[in-house]
Amino acid sequence: MKLKQLFKKAISIVVLLPFLTNVNAHTTGNSMKESAMKESAIKVNTVKKVPQLSVQLWSVKDVIGQDFNGTLKALADMGFAGVEFAGEFGSYANDAQALKVYLDSIGLKASGAHVSFEQLNHENFDKTLAFYQQLNLDTLIIGWDERAWHPQGIKEVVKLLNQLDKKLAPYNIKTGFHNHNHEFNDFQGTTYWDYLAMNTADSVVLQQDVGWTTYAGKDAVEYVEKYPNRTLTTHYKVRIPEGVTGKQPIIGQDTIDWLSLLKANISVGGTKWIVVEQEEYPNGLSSLAAVALSKKGLDQYIKQL
Repeated sequence: MKLKQLFKKAISIVVLLPFLTNVNAHTTGNSMKESAMKESAIKVNTVKKVPQLSVQLWSVKDVIGQDFNGTLKALADMGFAGVEFAGEFGSYANDAQALKVYLDSIGLKASGAHVSFEQLNHENFDKTLAFYQQLNLDTLIIGWDERAWHPQGIKEVVKLLNQLDKKLAPYNIKTGFHNHNHEFNDFQGTTYWDYLAMNTADSVVLQQDVGWTTYAGKDAVEYVEKYPNRTLTTHYKVRIPEGVTGKQPIIGQDTIDWLSLLKANISVGGTKWIVVEQEEYPNGLSSLAAVALSKKGLDQYIKQL
Protein backbone atom coordinates (compact mmCIF):
# COMPACT_ATOMS: atom_id res chain seq x y z
CA MET A 1 0.00 0.00 0.00
CA LYS A 2 2.74 2.40 0.92
CA LEU A 3 4.57 1.78 -2.38
CA LYS A 4 1.37 2.36 -4.37
CA GLN A 5 0.65 5.64 -2.52
CA LEU A 6 4.18 6.90 -3.09
CA PHE A 7 3.94 5.97 -6.79
CA LYS A 8 0.61 7.86 -7.16
CA LYS A 9 2.06 10.99 -5.49
CA ALA A 10 5.07 10.89 -7.78
CA ILE A 11 2.83 10.64 -10.85
CA SER A 12 0.74 13.60 -9.60
CA ILE A 13 3.83 15.77 -9.16
CA VAL A 14 5.11 14.91 -12.64
CA VAL A 15 1.73 15.77 -14.17
CA LEU A 16 1.37 19.04 -12.26
CA LEU A 17 4.99 20.24 -12.59
CA PRO A 18 4.67 21.83 -16.07
CA PHE A 19 1.48 23.60 -14.96
CA LEU A 20 3.10 24.94 -11.80
CA THR A 21 6.15 26.06 -13.77
CA ASN A 22 3.95 27.91 -16.26
CA VAL A 23 2.01 29.59 -13.47
CA ASN A 24 5.25 30.69 -11.81
CA ALA A 25 6.68 31.93 -15.09
CA HIS A 26 3.46 33.78 -15.87
CA THR A 27 3.43 35.39 -12.42
CA THR A 28 7.09 36.37 -12.68
CA GLY A 29 6.52 37.73 -16.18
CA ASN A 30 3.60 39.82 -15.00
CA SER A 31 5.66 41.19 -12.10
CA MET A 32 8.47 42.15 -14.44
CA LYS A 33 6.00 43.79 -16.82
CA GLU A 34 4.35 45.70 -13.97
CA SER A 35 7.73 46.85 -12.69
CA ALA A 36 8.77 48.00 -16.16
CA MET A 37 5.47 49.82 -16.61
CA LYS A 38 5.88 51.60 -13.28
CA GLU A 39 9.41 52.68 -14.17
CA SER A 40 8.18 53.88 -17.57
CA ALA A 41 5.31 55.80 -15.96
CA ILE A 42 7.67 57.47 -13.52
CA LYS A 43 9.99 58.48 -16.35
CA VAL A 44 7.14 59.84 -18.48
CA ASN A 45 5.73 61.69 -15.48
CA THR A 46 9.11 63.28 -14.80
CA VAL A 47 9.49 64.38 -18.40
CA LYS A 48 6.05 65.97 -18.32
CA LYS A 49 7.02 68.01 -15.30
CA VAL A 50 10.22 69.47 -16.77
CA PRO A 51 9.88 73.25 -16.46
CA GLN A 52 9.83 75.40 -19.56
CA LEU A 53 13.11 77.01 -20.57
CA SER A 54 13.53 80.77 -20.63
CA VAL A 55 16.53 83.06 -20.94
CA GLN A 56 17.31 86.24 -19.02
CA LEU A 57 17.78 89.01 -21.58
CA TRP A 58 20.62 90.49 -19.53
CA SER A 59 22.60 87.60 -21.03
CA VAL A 60 22.60 89.32 -24.42
CA LYS A 61 22.76 92.92 -23.25
CA ASP A 62 25.51 93.75 -25.77
CA VAL A 63 23.34 92.99 -28.82
CA ILE A 64 19.72 93.35 -27.78
CA GLY A 65 19.91 97.14 -27.79
CA GLN A 66 21.20 97.07 -31.36
CA ASP A 67 18.73 94.55 -32.75
CA PHE A 68 15.91 93.77 -30.34
CA ASN A 69 13.70 91.79 -32.71
CA GLY A 70 16.57 89.88 -34.27
CA THR A 71 18.02 88.93 -30.89
CA LEU A 72 14.69 87.59 -29.64
CA LYS A 73 14.24 85.64 -32.86
CA ALA A 74 17.72 84.11 -32.44
CA LEU A 75 16.83 83.00 -28.91
CA ALA A 76 13.54 81.52 -30.10
CA ASP A 77 15.42 79.60 -32.78
CA MET A 78 17.64 78.09 -30.07
CA GLY A 79 14.54 76.43 -28.62
CA PHE A 80 13.75 78.70 -25.70
CA ALA A 81 10.06 78.93 -24.82
CA GLY A 82 10.31 82.24 -23.03
CA VAL A 83 12.35 85.29 -22.13
CA GLU A 84 12.76 87.14 -18.85
CA PHE A 85 12.92 90.90 -19.27
CA ALA A 86 15.46 93.17 -17.57
CA GLY A 87 14.46 96.66 -18.64
CA GLU A 88 15.23 96.52 -22.37
CA PHE A 89 12.25 96.59 -24.74
CA GLY A 90 13.65 98.00 -27.95
CA SER A 91 11.06 100.01 -29.87
CA TYR A 92 8.28 98.53 -27.72
CA ALA A 93 9.08 100.47 -24.51
CA ASN A 94 5.74 102.26 -24.72
CA ASP A 95 3.80 99.62 -26.61
CA ALA A 96 3.47 96.39 -24.65
CA GLN A 97 0.62 95.23 -26.85
CA ALA A 98 2.82 95.32 -29.96
CA LEU A 99 5.58 93.54 -28.05
CA LYS A 100 3.14 90.77 -27.12
CA VAL A 101 2.16 90.41 -30.77
CA TYR A 102 5.81 90.05 -31.76
CA LEU A 103 6.52 87.52 -29.00
CA ASP A 104 3.53 85.46 -30.16
CA SER A 105 4.73 85.59 -33.76
CA ILE A 106 8.07 83.95 -32.87
CA GLY A 107 6.68 81.52 -30.29
CA LEU A 108 8.00 83.16 -27.13
CA LYS A 109 6.30 83.89 -23.81
CA ALA A 110 7.22 86.42 -21.18
CA SER A 111 8.33 84.15 -18.32
CA GLY A 112 8.84 87.08 -15.98
CA ALA A 113 10.71 90.33 -15.50
CA HIS A 114 13.27 91.86 -13.19
CA VAL A 115 12.08 95.14 -11.72
CA SER A 116 12.99 97.44 -8.85
CA PHE A 117 11.01 98.36 -5.77
CA GLU A 118 10.83 101.88 -7.21
CA GLN A 119 9.00 100.63 -10.30
CA LEU A 120 6.36 99.14 -8.00
CA ASN A 121 6.06 102.00 -5.55
CA HIS A 122 2.87 104.03 -5.12
CA GLU A 123 3.68 106.47 -7.94
CA ASN A 124 4.69 103.86 -10.53
CA PHE A 125 2.65 100.79 -9.60
CA ASP A 126 -0.28 101.29 -12.00
CA LYS A 127 1.94 102.06 -15.00
CA THR A 128 4.29 99.14 -14.36
CA LEU A 129 1.43 96.74 -13.74
CA ALA A 130 -0.44 97.77 -16.89
CA PHE A 131 2.64 97.22 -19.07
CA TYR A 132 3.38 93.73 -17.80
CA GLN A 133 -0.27 92.67 -17.72
CA GLN A 134 -0.38 93.21 -21.48
CA LEU A 135 2.50 90.74 -21.79
CA ASN A 136 0.45 88.17 -19.86
CA LEU A 137 3.28 87.94 -17.37
CA ASP A 138 2.74 86.50 -13.89
CA THR A 139 6.04 87.02 -12.04
CA LEU A 140 7.82 90.27 -11.18
CA ILE A 141 11.14 89.69 -9.45
CA ILE A 142 13.20 92.28 -7.58
CA GLY A 143 16.50 91.67 -9.31
CA TRP A 144 18.80 93.65 -7.02
CA ASP A 145 18.65 95.71 -3.86
CA GLU A 146 21.72 96.42 -1.73
CA ARG A 147 19.60 96.58 1.41
CA ALA A 148 19.23 92.80 1.16
CA TRP A 149 22.62 92.24 2.79
CA HIS A 150 22.57 94.91 5.47
CA PRO A 151 21.29 94.34 9.04
CA GLN A 152 18.58 97.01 8.90
CA GLY A 153 18.04 97.01 5.16
CA ILE A 154 17.02 93.35 5.01
CA LYS A 155 14.10 94.09 7.30
CA GLU A 156 12.92 96.82 4.92
CA VAL A 157 13.23 94.43 1.97
CA VAL A 158 11.17 91.78 3.77
CA LYS A 159 8.48 94.32 4.62
CA LEU A 160 8.28 95.59 1.04
CA LEU A 161 8.11 92.07 -0.42
CA ASN A 162 5.25 91.11 1.89
CA GLN A 163 3.38 94.29 0.98
CA LEU A 164 3.85 93.73 -2.75
CA ASP A 165 2.82 90.09 -2.41
CA LYS A 166 -0.57 91.18 -1.09
CA LYS A 167 -0.90 94.08 -3.51
CA LEU A 168 -0.19 91.97 -6.61
CA ALA A 169 -2.24 88.94 -5.56
CA PRO A 170 -5.58 90.24 -6.92
CA TYR A 171 -3.93 90.48 -10.35
CA ASN A 172 -2.61 86.90 -10.20
CA ILE A 173 0.95 88.18 -10.29
CA LYS A 174 3.64 87.05 -7.88
CA THR A 175 6.63 88.97 -6.65
CA GLY A 176 9.93 87.63 -5.41
CA PHE A 177 13.62 88.27 -4.93
CA HIS A 178 16.74 87.27 -6.86
CA ASN A 179 19.91 86.44 -4.94
CA HIS A 180 23.54 87.28 -5.56
CA ASN A 181 26.42 86.03 -3.41
CA HIS A 182 26.06 88.77 -0.77
CA GLU A 183 22.72 87.42 0.46
CA PHE A 184 24.54 84.35 1.76
CA ASN A 185 26.62 86.37 4.20
CA ASP A 186 26.07 85.46 7.85
CA PHE A 187 23.20 87.17 9.64
CA GLN A 188 21.58 86.37 13.01
CA GLY A 189 22.90 82.81 13.11
CA THR A 190 21.88 82.09 9.53
CA THR A 191 22.18 84.05 6.25
CA TYR A 192 20.43 87.09 4.83
CA TRP A 193 18.82 84.82 2.22
CA ASP A 194 17.44 82.51 4.91
CA TYR A 195 16.20 85.47 6.91
CA LEU A 196 14.37 86.76 3.82
CA ALA A 197 12.89 83.31 3.13
CA MET A 198 11.73 82.74 6.69
CA ASN A 199 10.19 86.18 7.11
CA THR A 200 8.29 86.51 3.85
CA ALA A 201 5.04 84.80 2.89
CA ASP A 202 5.34 81.39 1.25
CA SER A 203 3.82 82.95 -1.86
CA VAL A 204 6.89 85.20 -2.31
CA VAL A 205 9.14 83.63 -4.95
CA LEU A 206 12.72 82.80 -4.01
CA GLN A 207 14.37 83.12 -7.41
CA GLN A 208 17.61 81.34 -6.76
CA ASP A 209 20.56 82.23 -8.95
CA VAL A 210 22.44 78.95 -8.63
CA GLY A 211 25.62 80.45 -10.04
CA TRP A 212 25.87 82.96 -7.22
CA THR A 213 24.72 80.36 -4.67
CA THR A 214 27.59 78.09 -5.71
CA TYR A 215 30.05 80.96 -5.81
CA ALA A 216 29.10 81.78 -2.20
CA GLY A 217 30.01 78.23 -1.18
CA LYS A 218 26.44 77.04 -0.68
CA ASP A 219 24.57 74.03 -2.09
CA ALA A 220 21.94 75.07 -4.64
CA VAL A 221 20.05 71.77 -4.33
CA GLU A 222 19.91 72.11 -0.56
CA TYR A 223 18.31 75.55 -0.88
CA VAL A 224 15.63 74.30 -3.25
CA GLU A 225 14.79 71.52 -0.82
CA LYS A 226 14.94 73.82 2.21
CA TYR A 227 12.07 75.99 0.94
CA PRO A 228 9.64 73.75 -1.01
CA ASN A 229 7.49 75.23 -3.78
CA ARG A 230 9.18 78.62 -3.59
CA THR A 231 11.65 78.43 -6.46
CA LEU A 232 8.95 78.92 -9.10
CA THR A 233 11.58 80.42 -11.38
CA THR A 234 15.27 79.53 -11.07
CA HIS A 235 18.29 81.06 -12.76
CA TYR A 236 20.60 78.44 -14.22
CA LYS A 237 23.89 80.28 -14.45
CA VAL A 238 27.51 79.29 -13.95
CA ARG A 239 29.80 81.26 -11.70
CA ILE A 240 33.08 79.43 -11.16
CA PRO A 241 34.10 79.50 -7.46
CA GLU A 242 37.43 81.12 -6.66
CA GLY A 243 40.38 78.74 -6.83
CA VAL A 244 38.70 76.32 -9.24
CA THR A 245 40.62 75.69 -12.46
CA GLY A 246 39.92 73.78 -15.65
CA LYS A 247 36.25 74.73 -15.79
CA GLN A 248 34.25 77.10 -17.99
CA PRO A 249 31.24 79.34 -17.22
CA ILE A 250 29.08 77.22 -19.52
CA ILE A 251 26.41 74.76 -18.32
CA GLY A 252 27.92 71.29 -18.54
CA GLN A 253 31.52 72.54 -18.40
CA ASP A 254 31.44 73.67 -14.78
CA THR A 255 31.18 72.40 -11.18
CA ILE A 256 27.40 72.30 -10.60
CA ASP A 257 25.42 69.05 -10.25
CA TRP A 258 22.77 70.07 -12.77
CA LEU A 259 20.98 66.72 -12.86
CA SER A 260 20.36 66.74 -9.11
CA LEU A 261 19.27 70.35 -9.33
CA LEU A 262 16.80 69.58 -12.10
CA LYS A 263 15.32 66.75 -10.07
CA ALA A 264 15.00 69.00 -7.01
CA ASN A 265 13.35 71.77 -9.03
CA ILE A 266 10.86 69.30 -10.48
CA SER A 267 10.06 67.29 -7.35
CA VAL A 268 10.36 69.94 -4.60
CA GLY A 269 10.77 73.44 -5.95
CA GLY A 270 7.49 73.76 -7.83
CA THR A 271 9.57 75.30 -10.60
CA LYS A 272 7.66 76.46 -13.68
CA TRP A 273 10.49 78.20 -15.51
CA ILE A 274 14.20 77.50 -15.70
CA VAL A 275 15.85 80.74 -16.75
CA VAL A 276 19.26 80.43 -18.38
CA GLU A 277 21.50 83.38 -17.59
CA GLN A 278 24.90 83.95 -19.19
CA GLU A 279 27.08 86.69 -17.74
CA GLU A 280 30.47 85.51 -18.99
CA TYR A 281 31.55 84.67 -22.51
CA PRO A 282 34.69 82.51 -22.46
CA ASN A 283 37.20 81.99 -25.25
CA GLY A 284 36.02 84.99 -27.22
CA LEU A 285 32.48 83.66 -27.68
CA SER A 286 29.73 86.09 -28.55
CA SER A 287 26.95 86.42 -26.02
CA LEU A 288 24.53 84.54 -28.27
CA ALA A 289 27.05 81.75 -28.91
CA ALA A 290 27.70 81.35 -25.18
CA VAL A 291 23.95 81.19 -24.45
CA ALA A 292 23.55 78.56 -27.18
CA LEU A 293 26.30 76.41 -25.61
CA SER A 294 24.73 76.61 -22.15
CA LYS A 295 21.32 75.76 -23.63
CA LYS A 296 22.88 72.75 -25.38
CA GLY A 297 24.53 71.63 -22.14
CA LEU A 298 21.27 71.96 -20.23
CA ASP A 299 19.40 69.98 -22.88
CA GLN A 300 21.82 67.09 -22.34
CA TYR A 301 20.96 66.93 -18.64
CA ILE A 302 17.23 67.12 -19.35
CA LYS A 303 17.59 64.07 -21.62
CA GLN A 304 19.00 62.12 -18.65
CA LEU A 305 15.85 62.57 -16.55
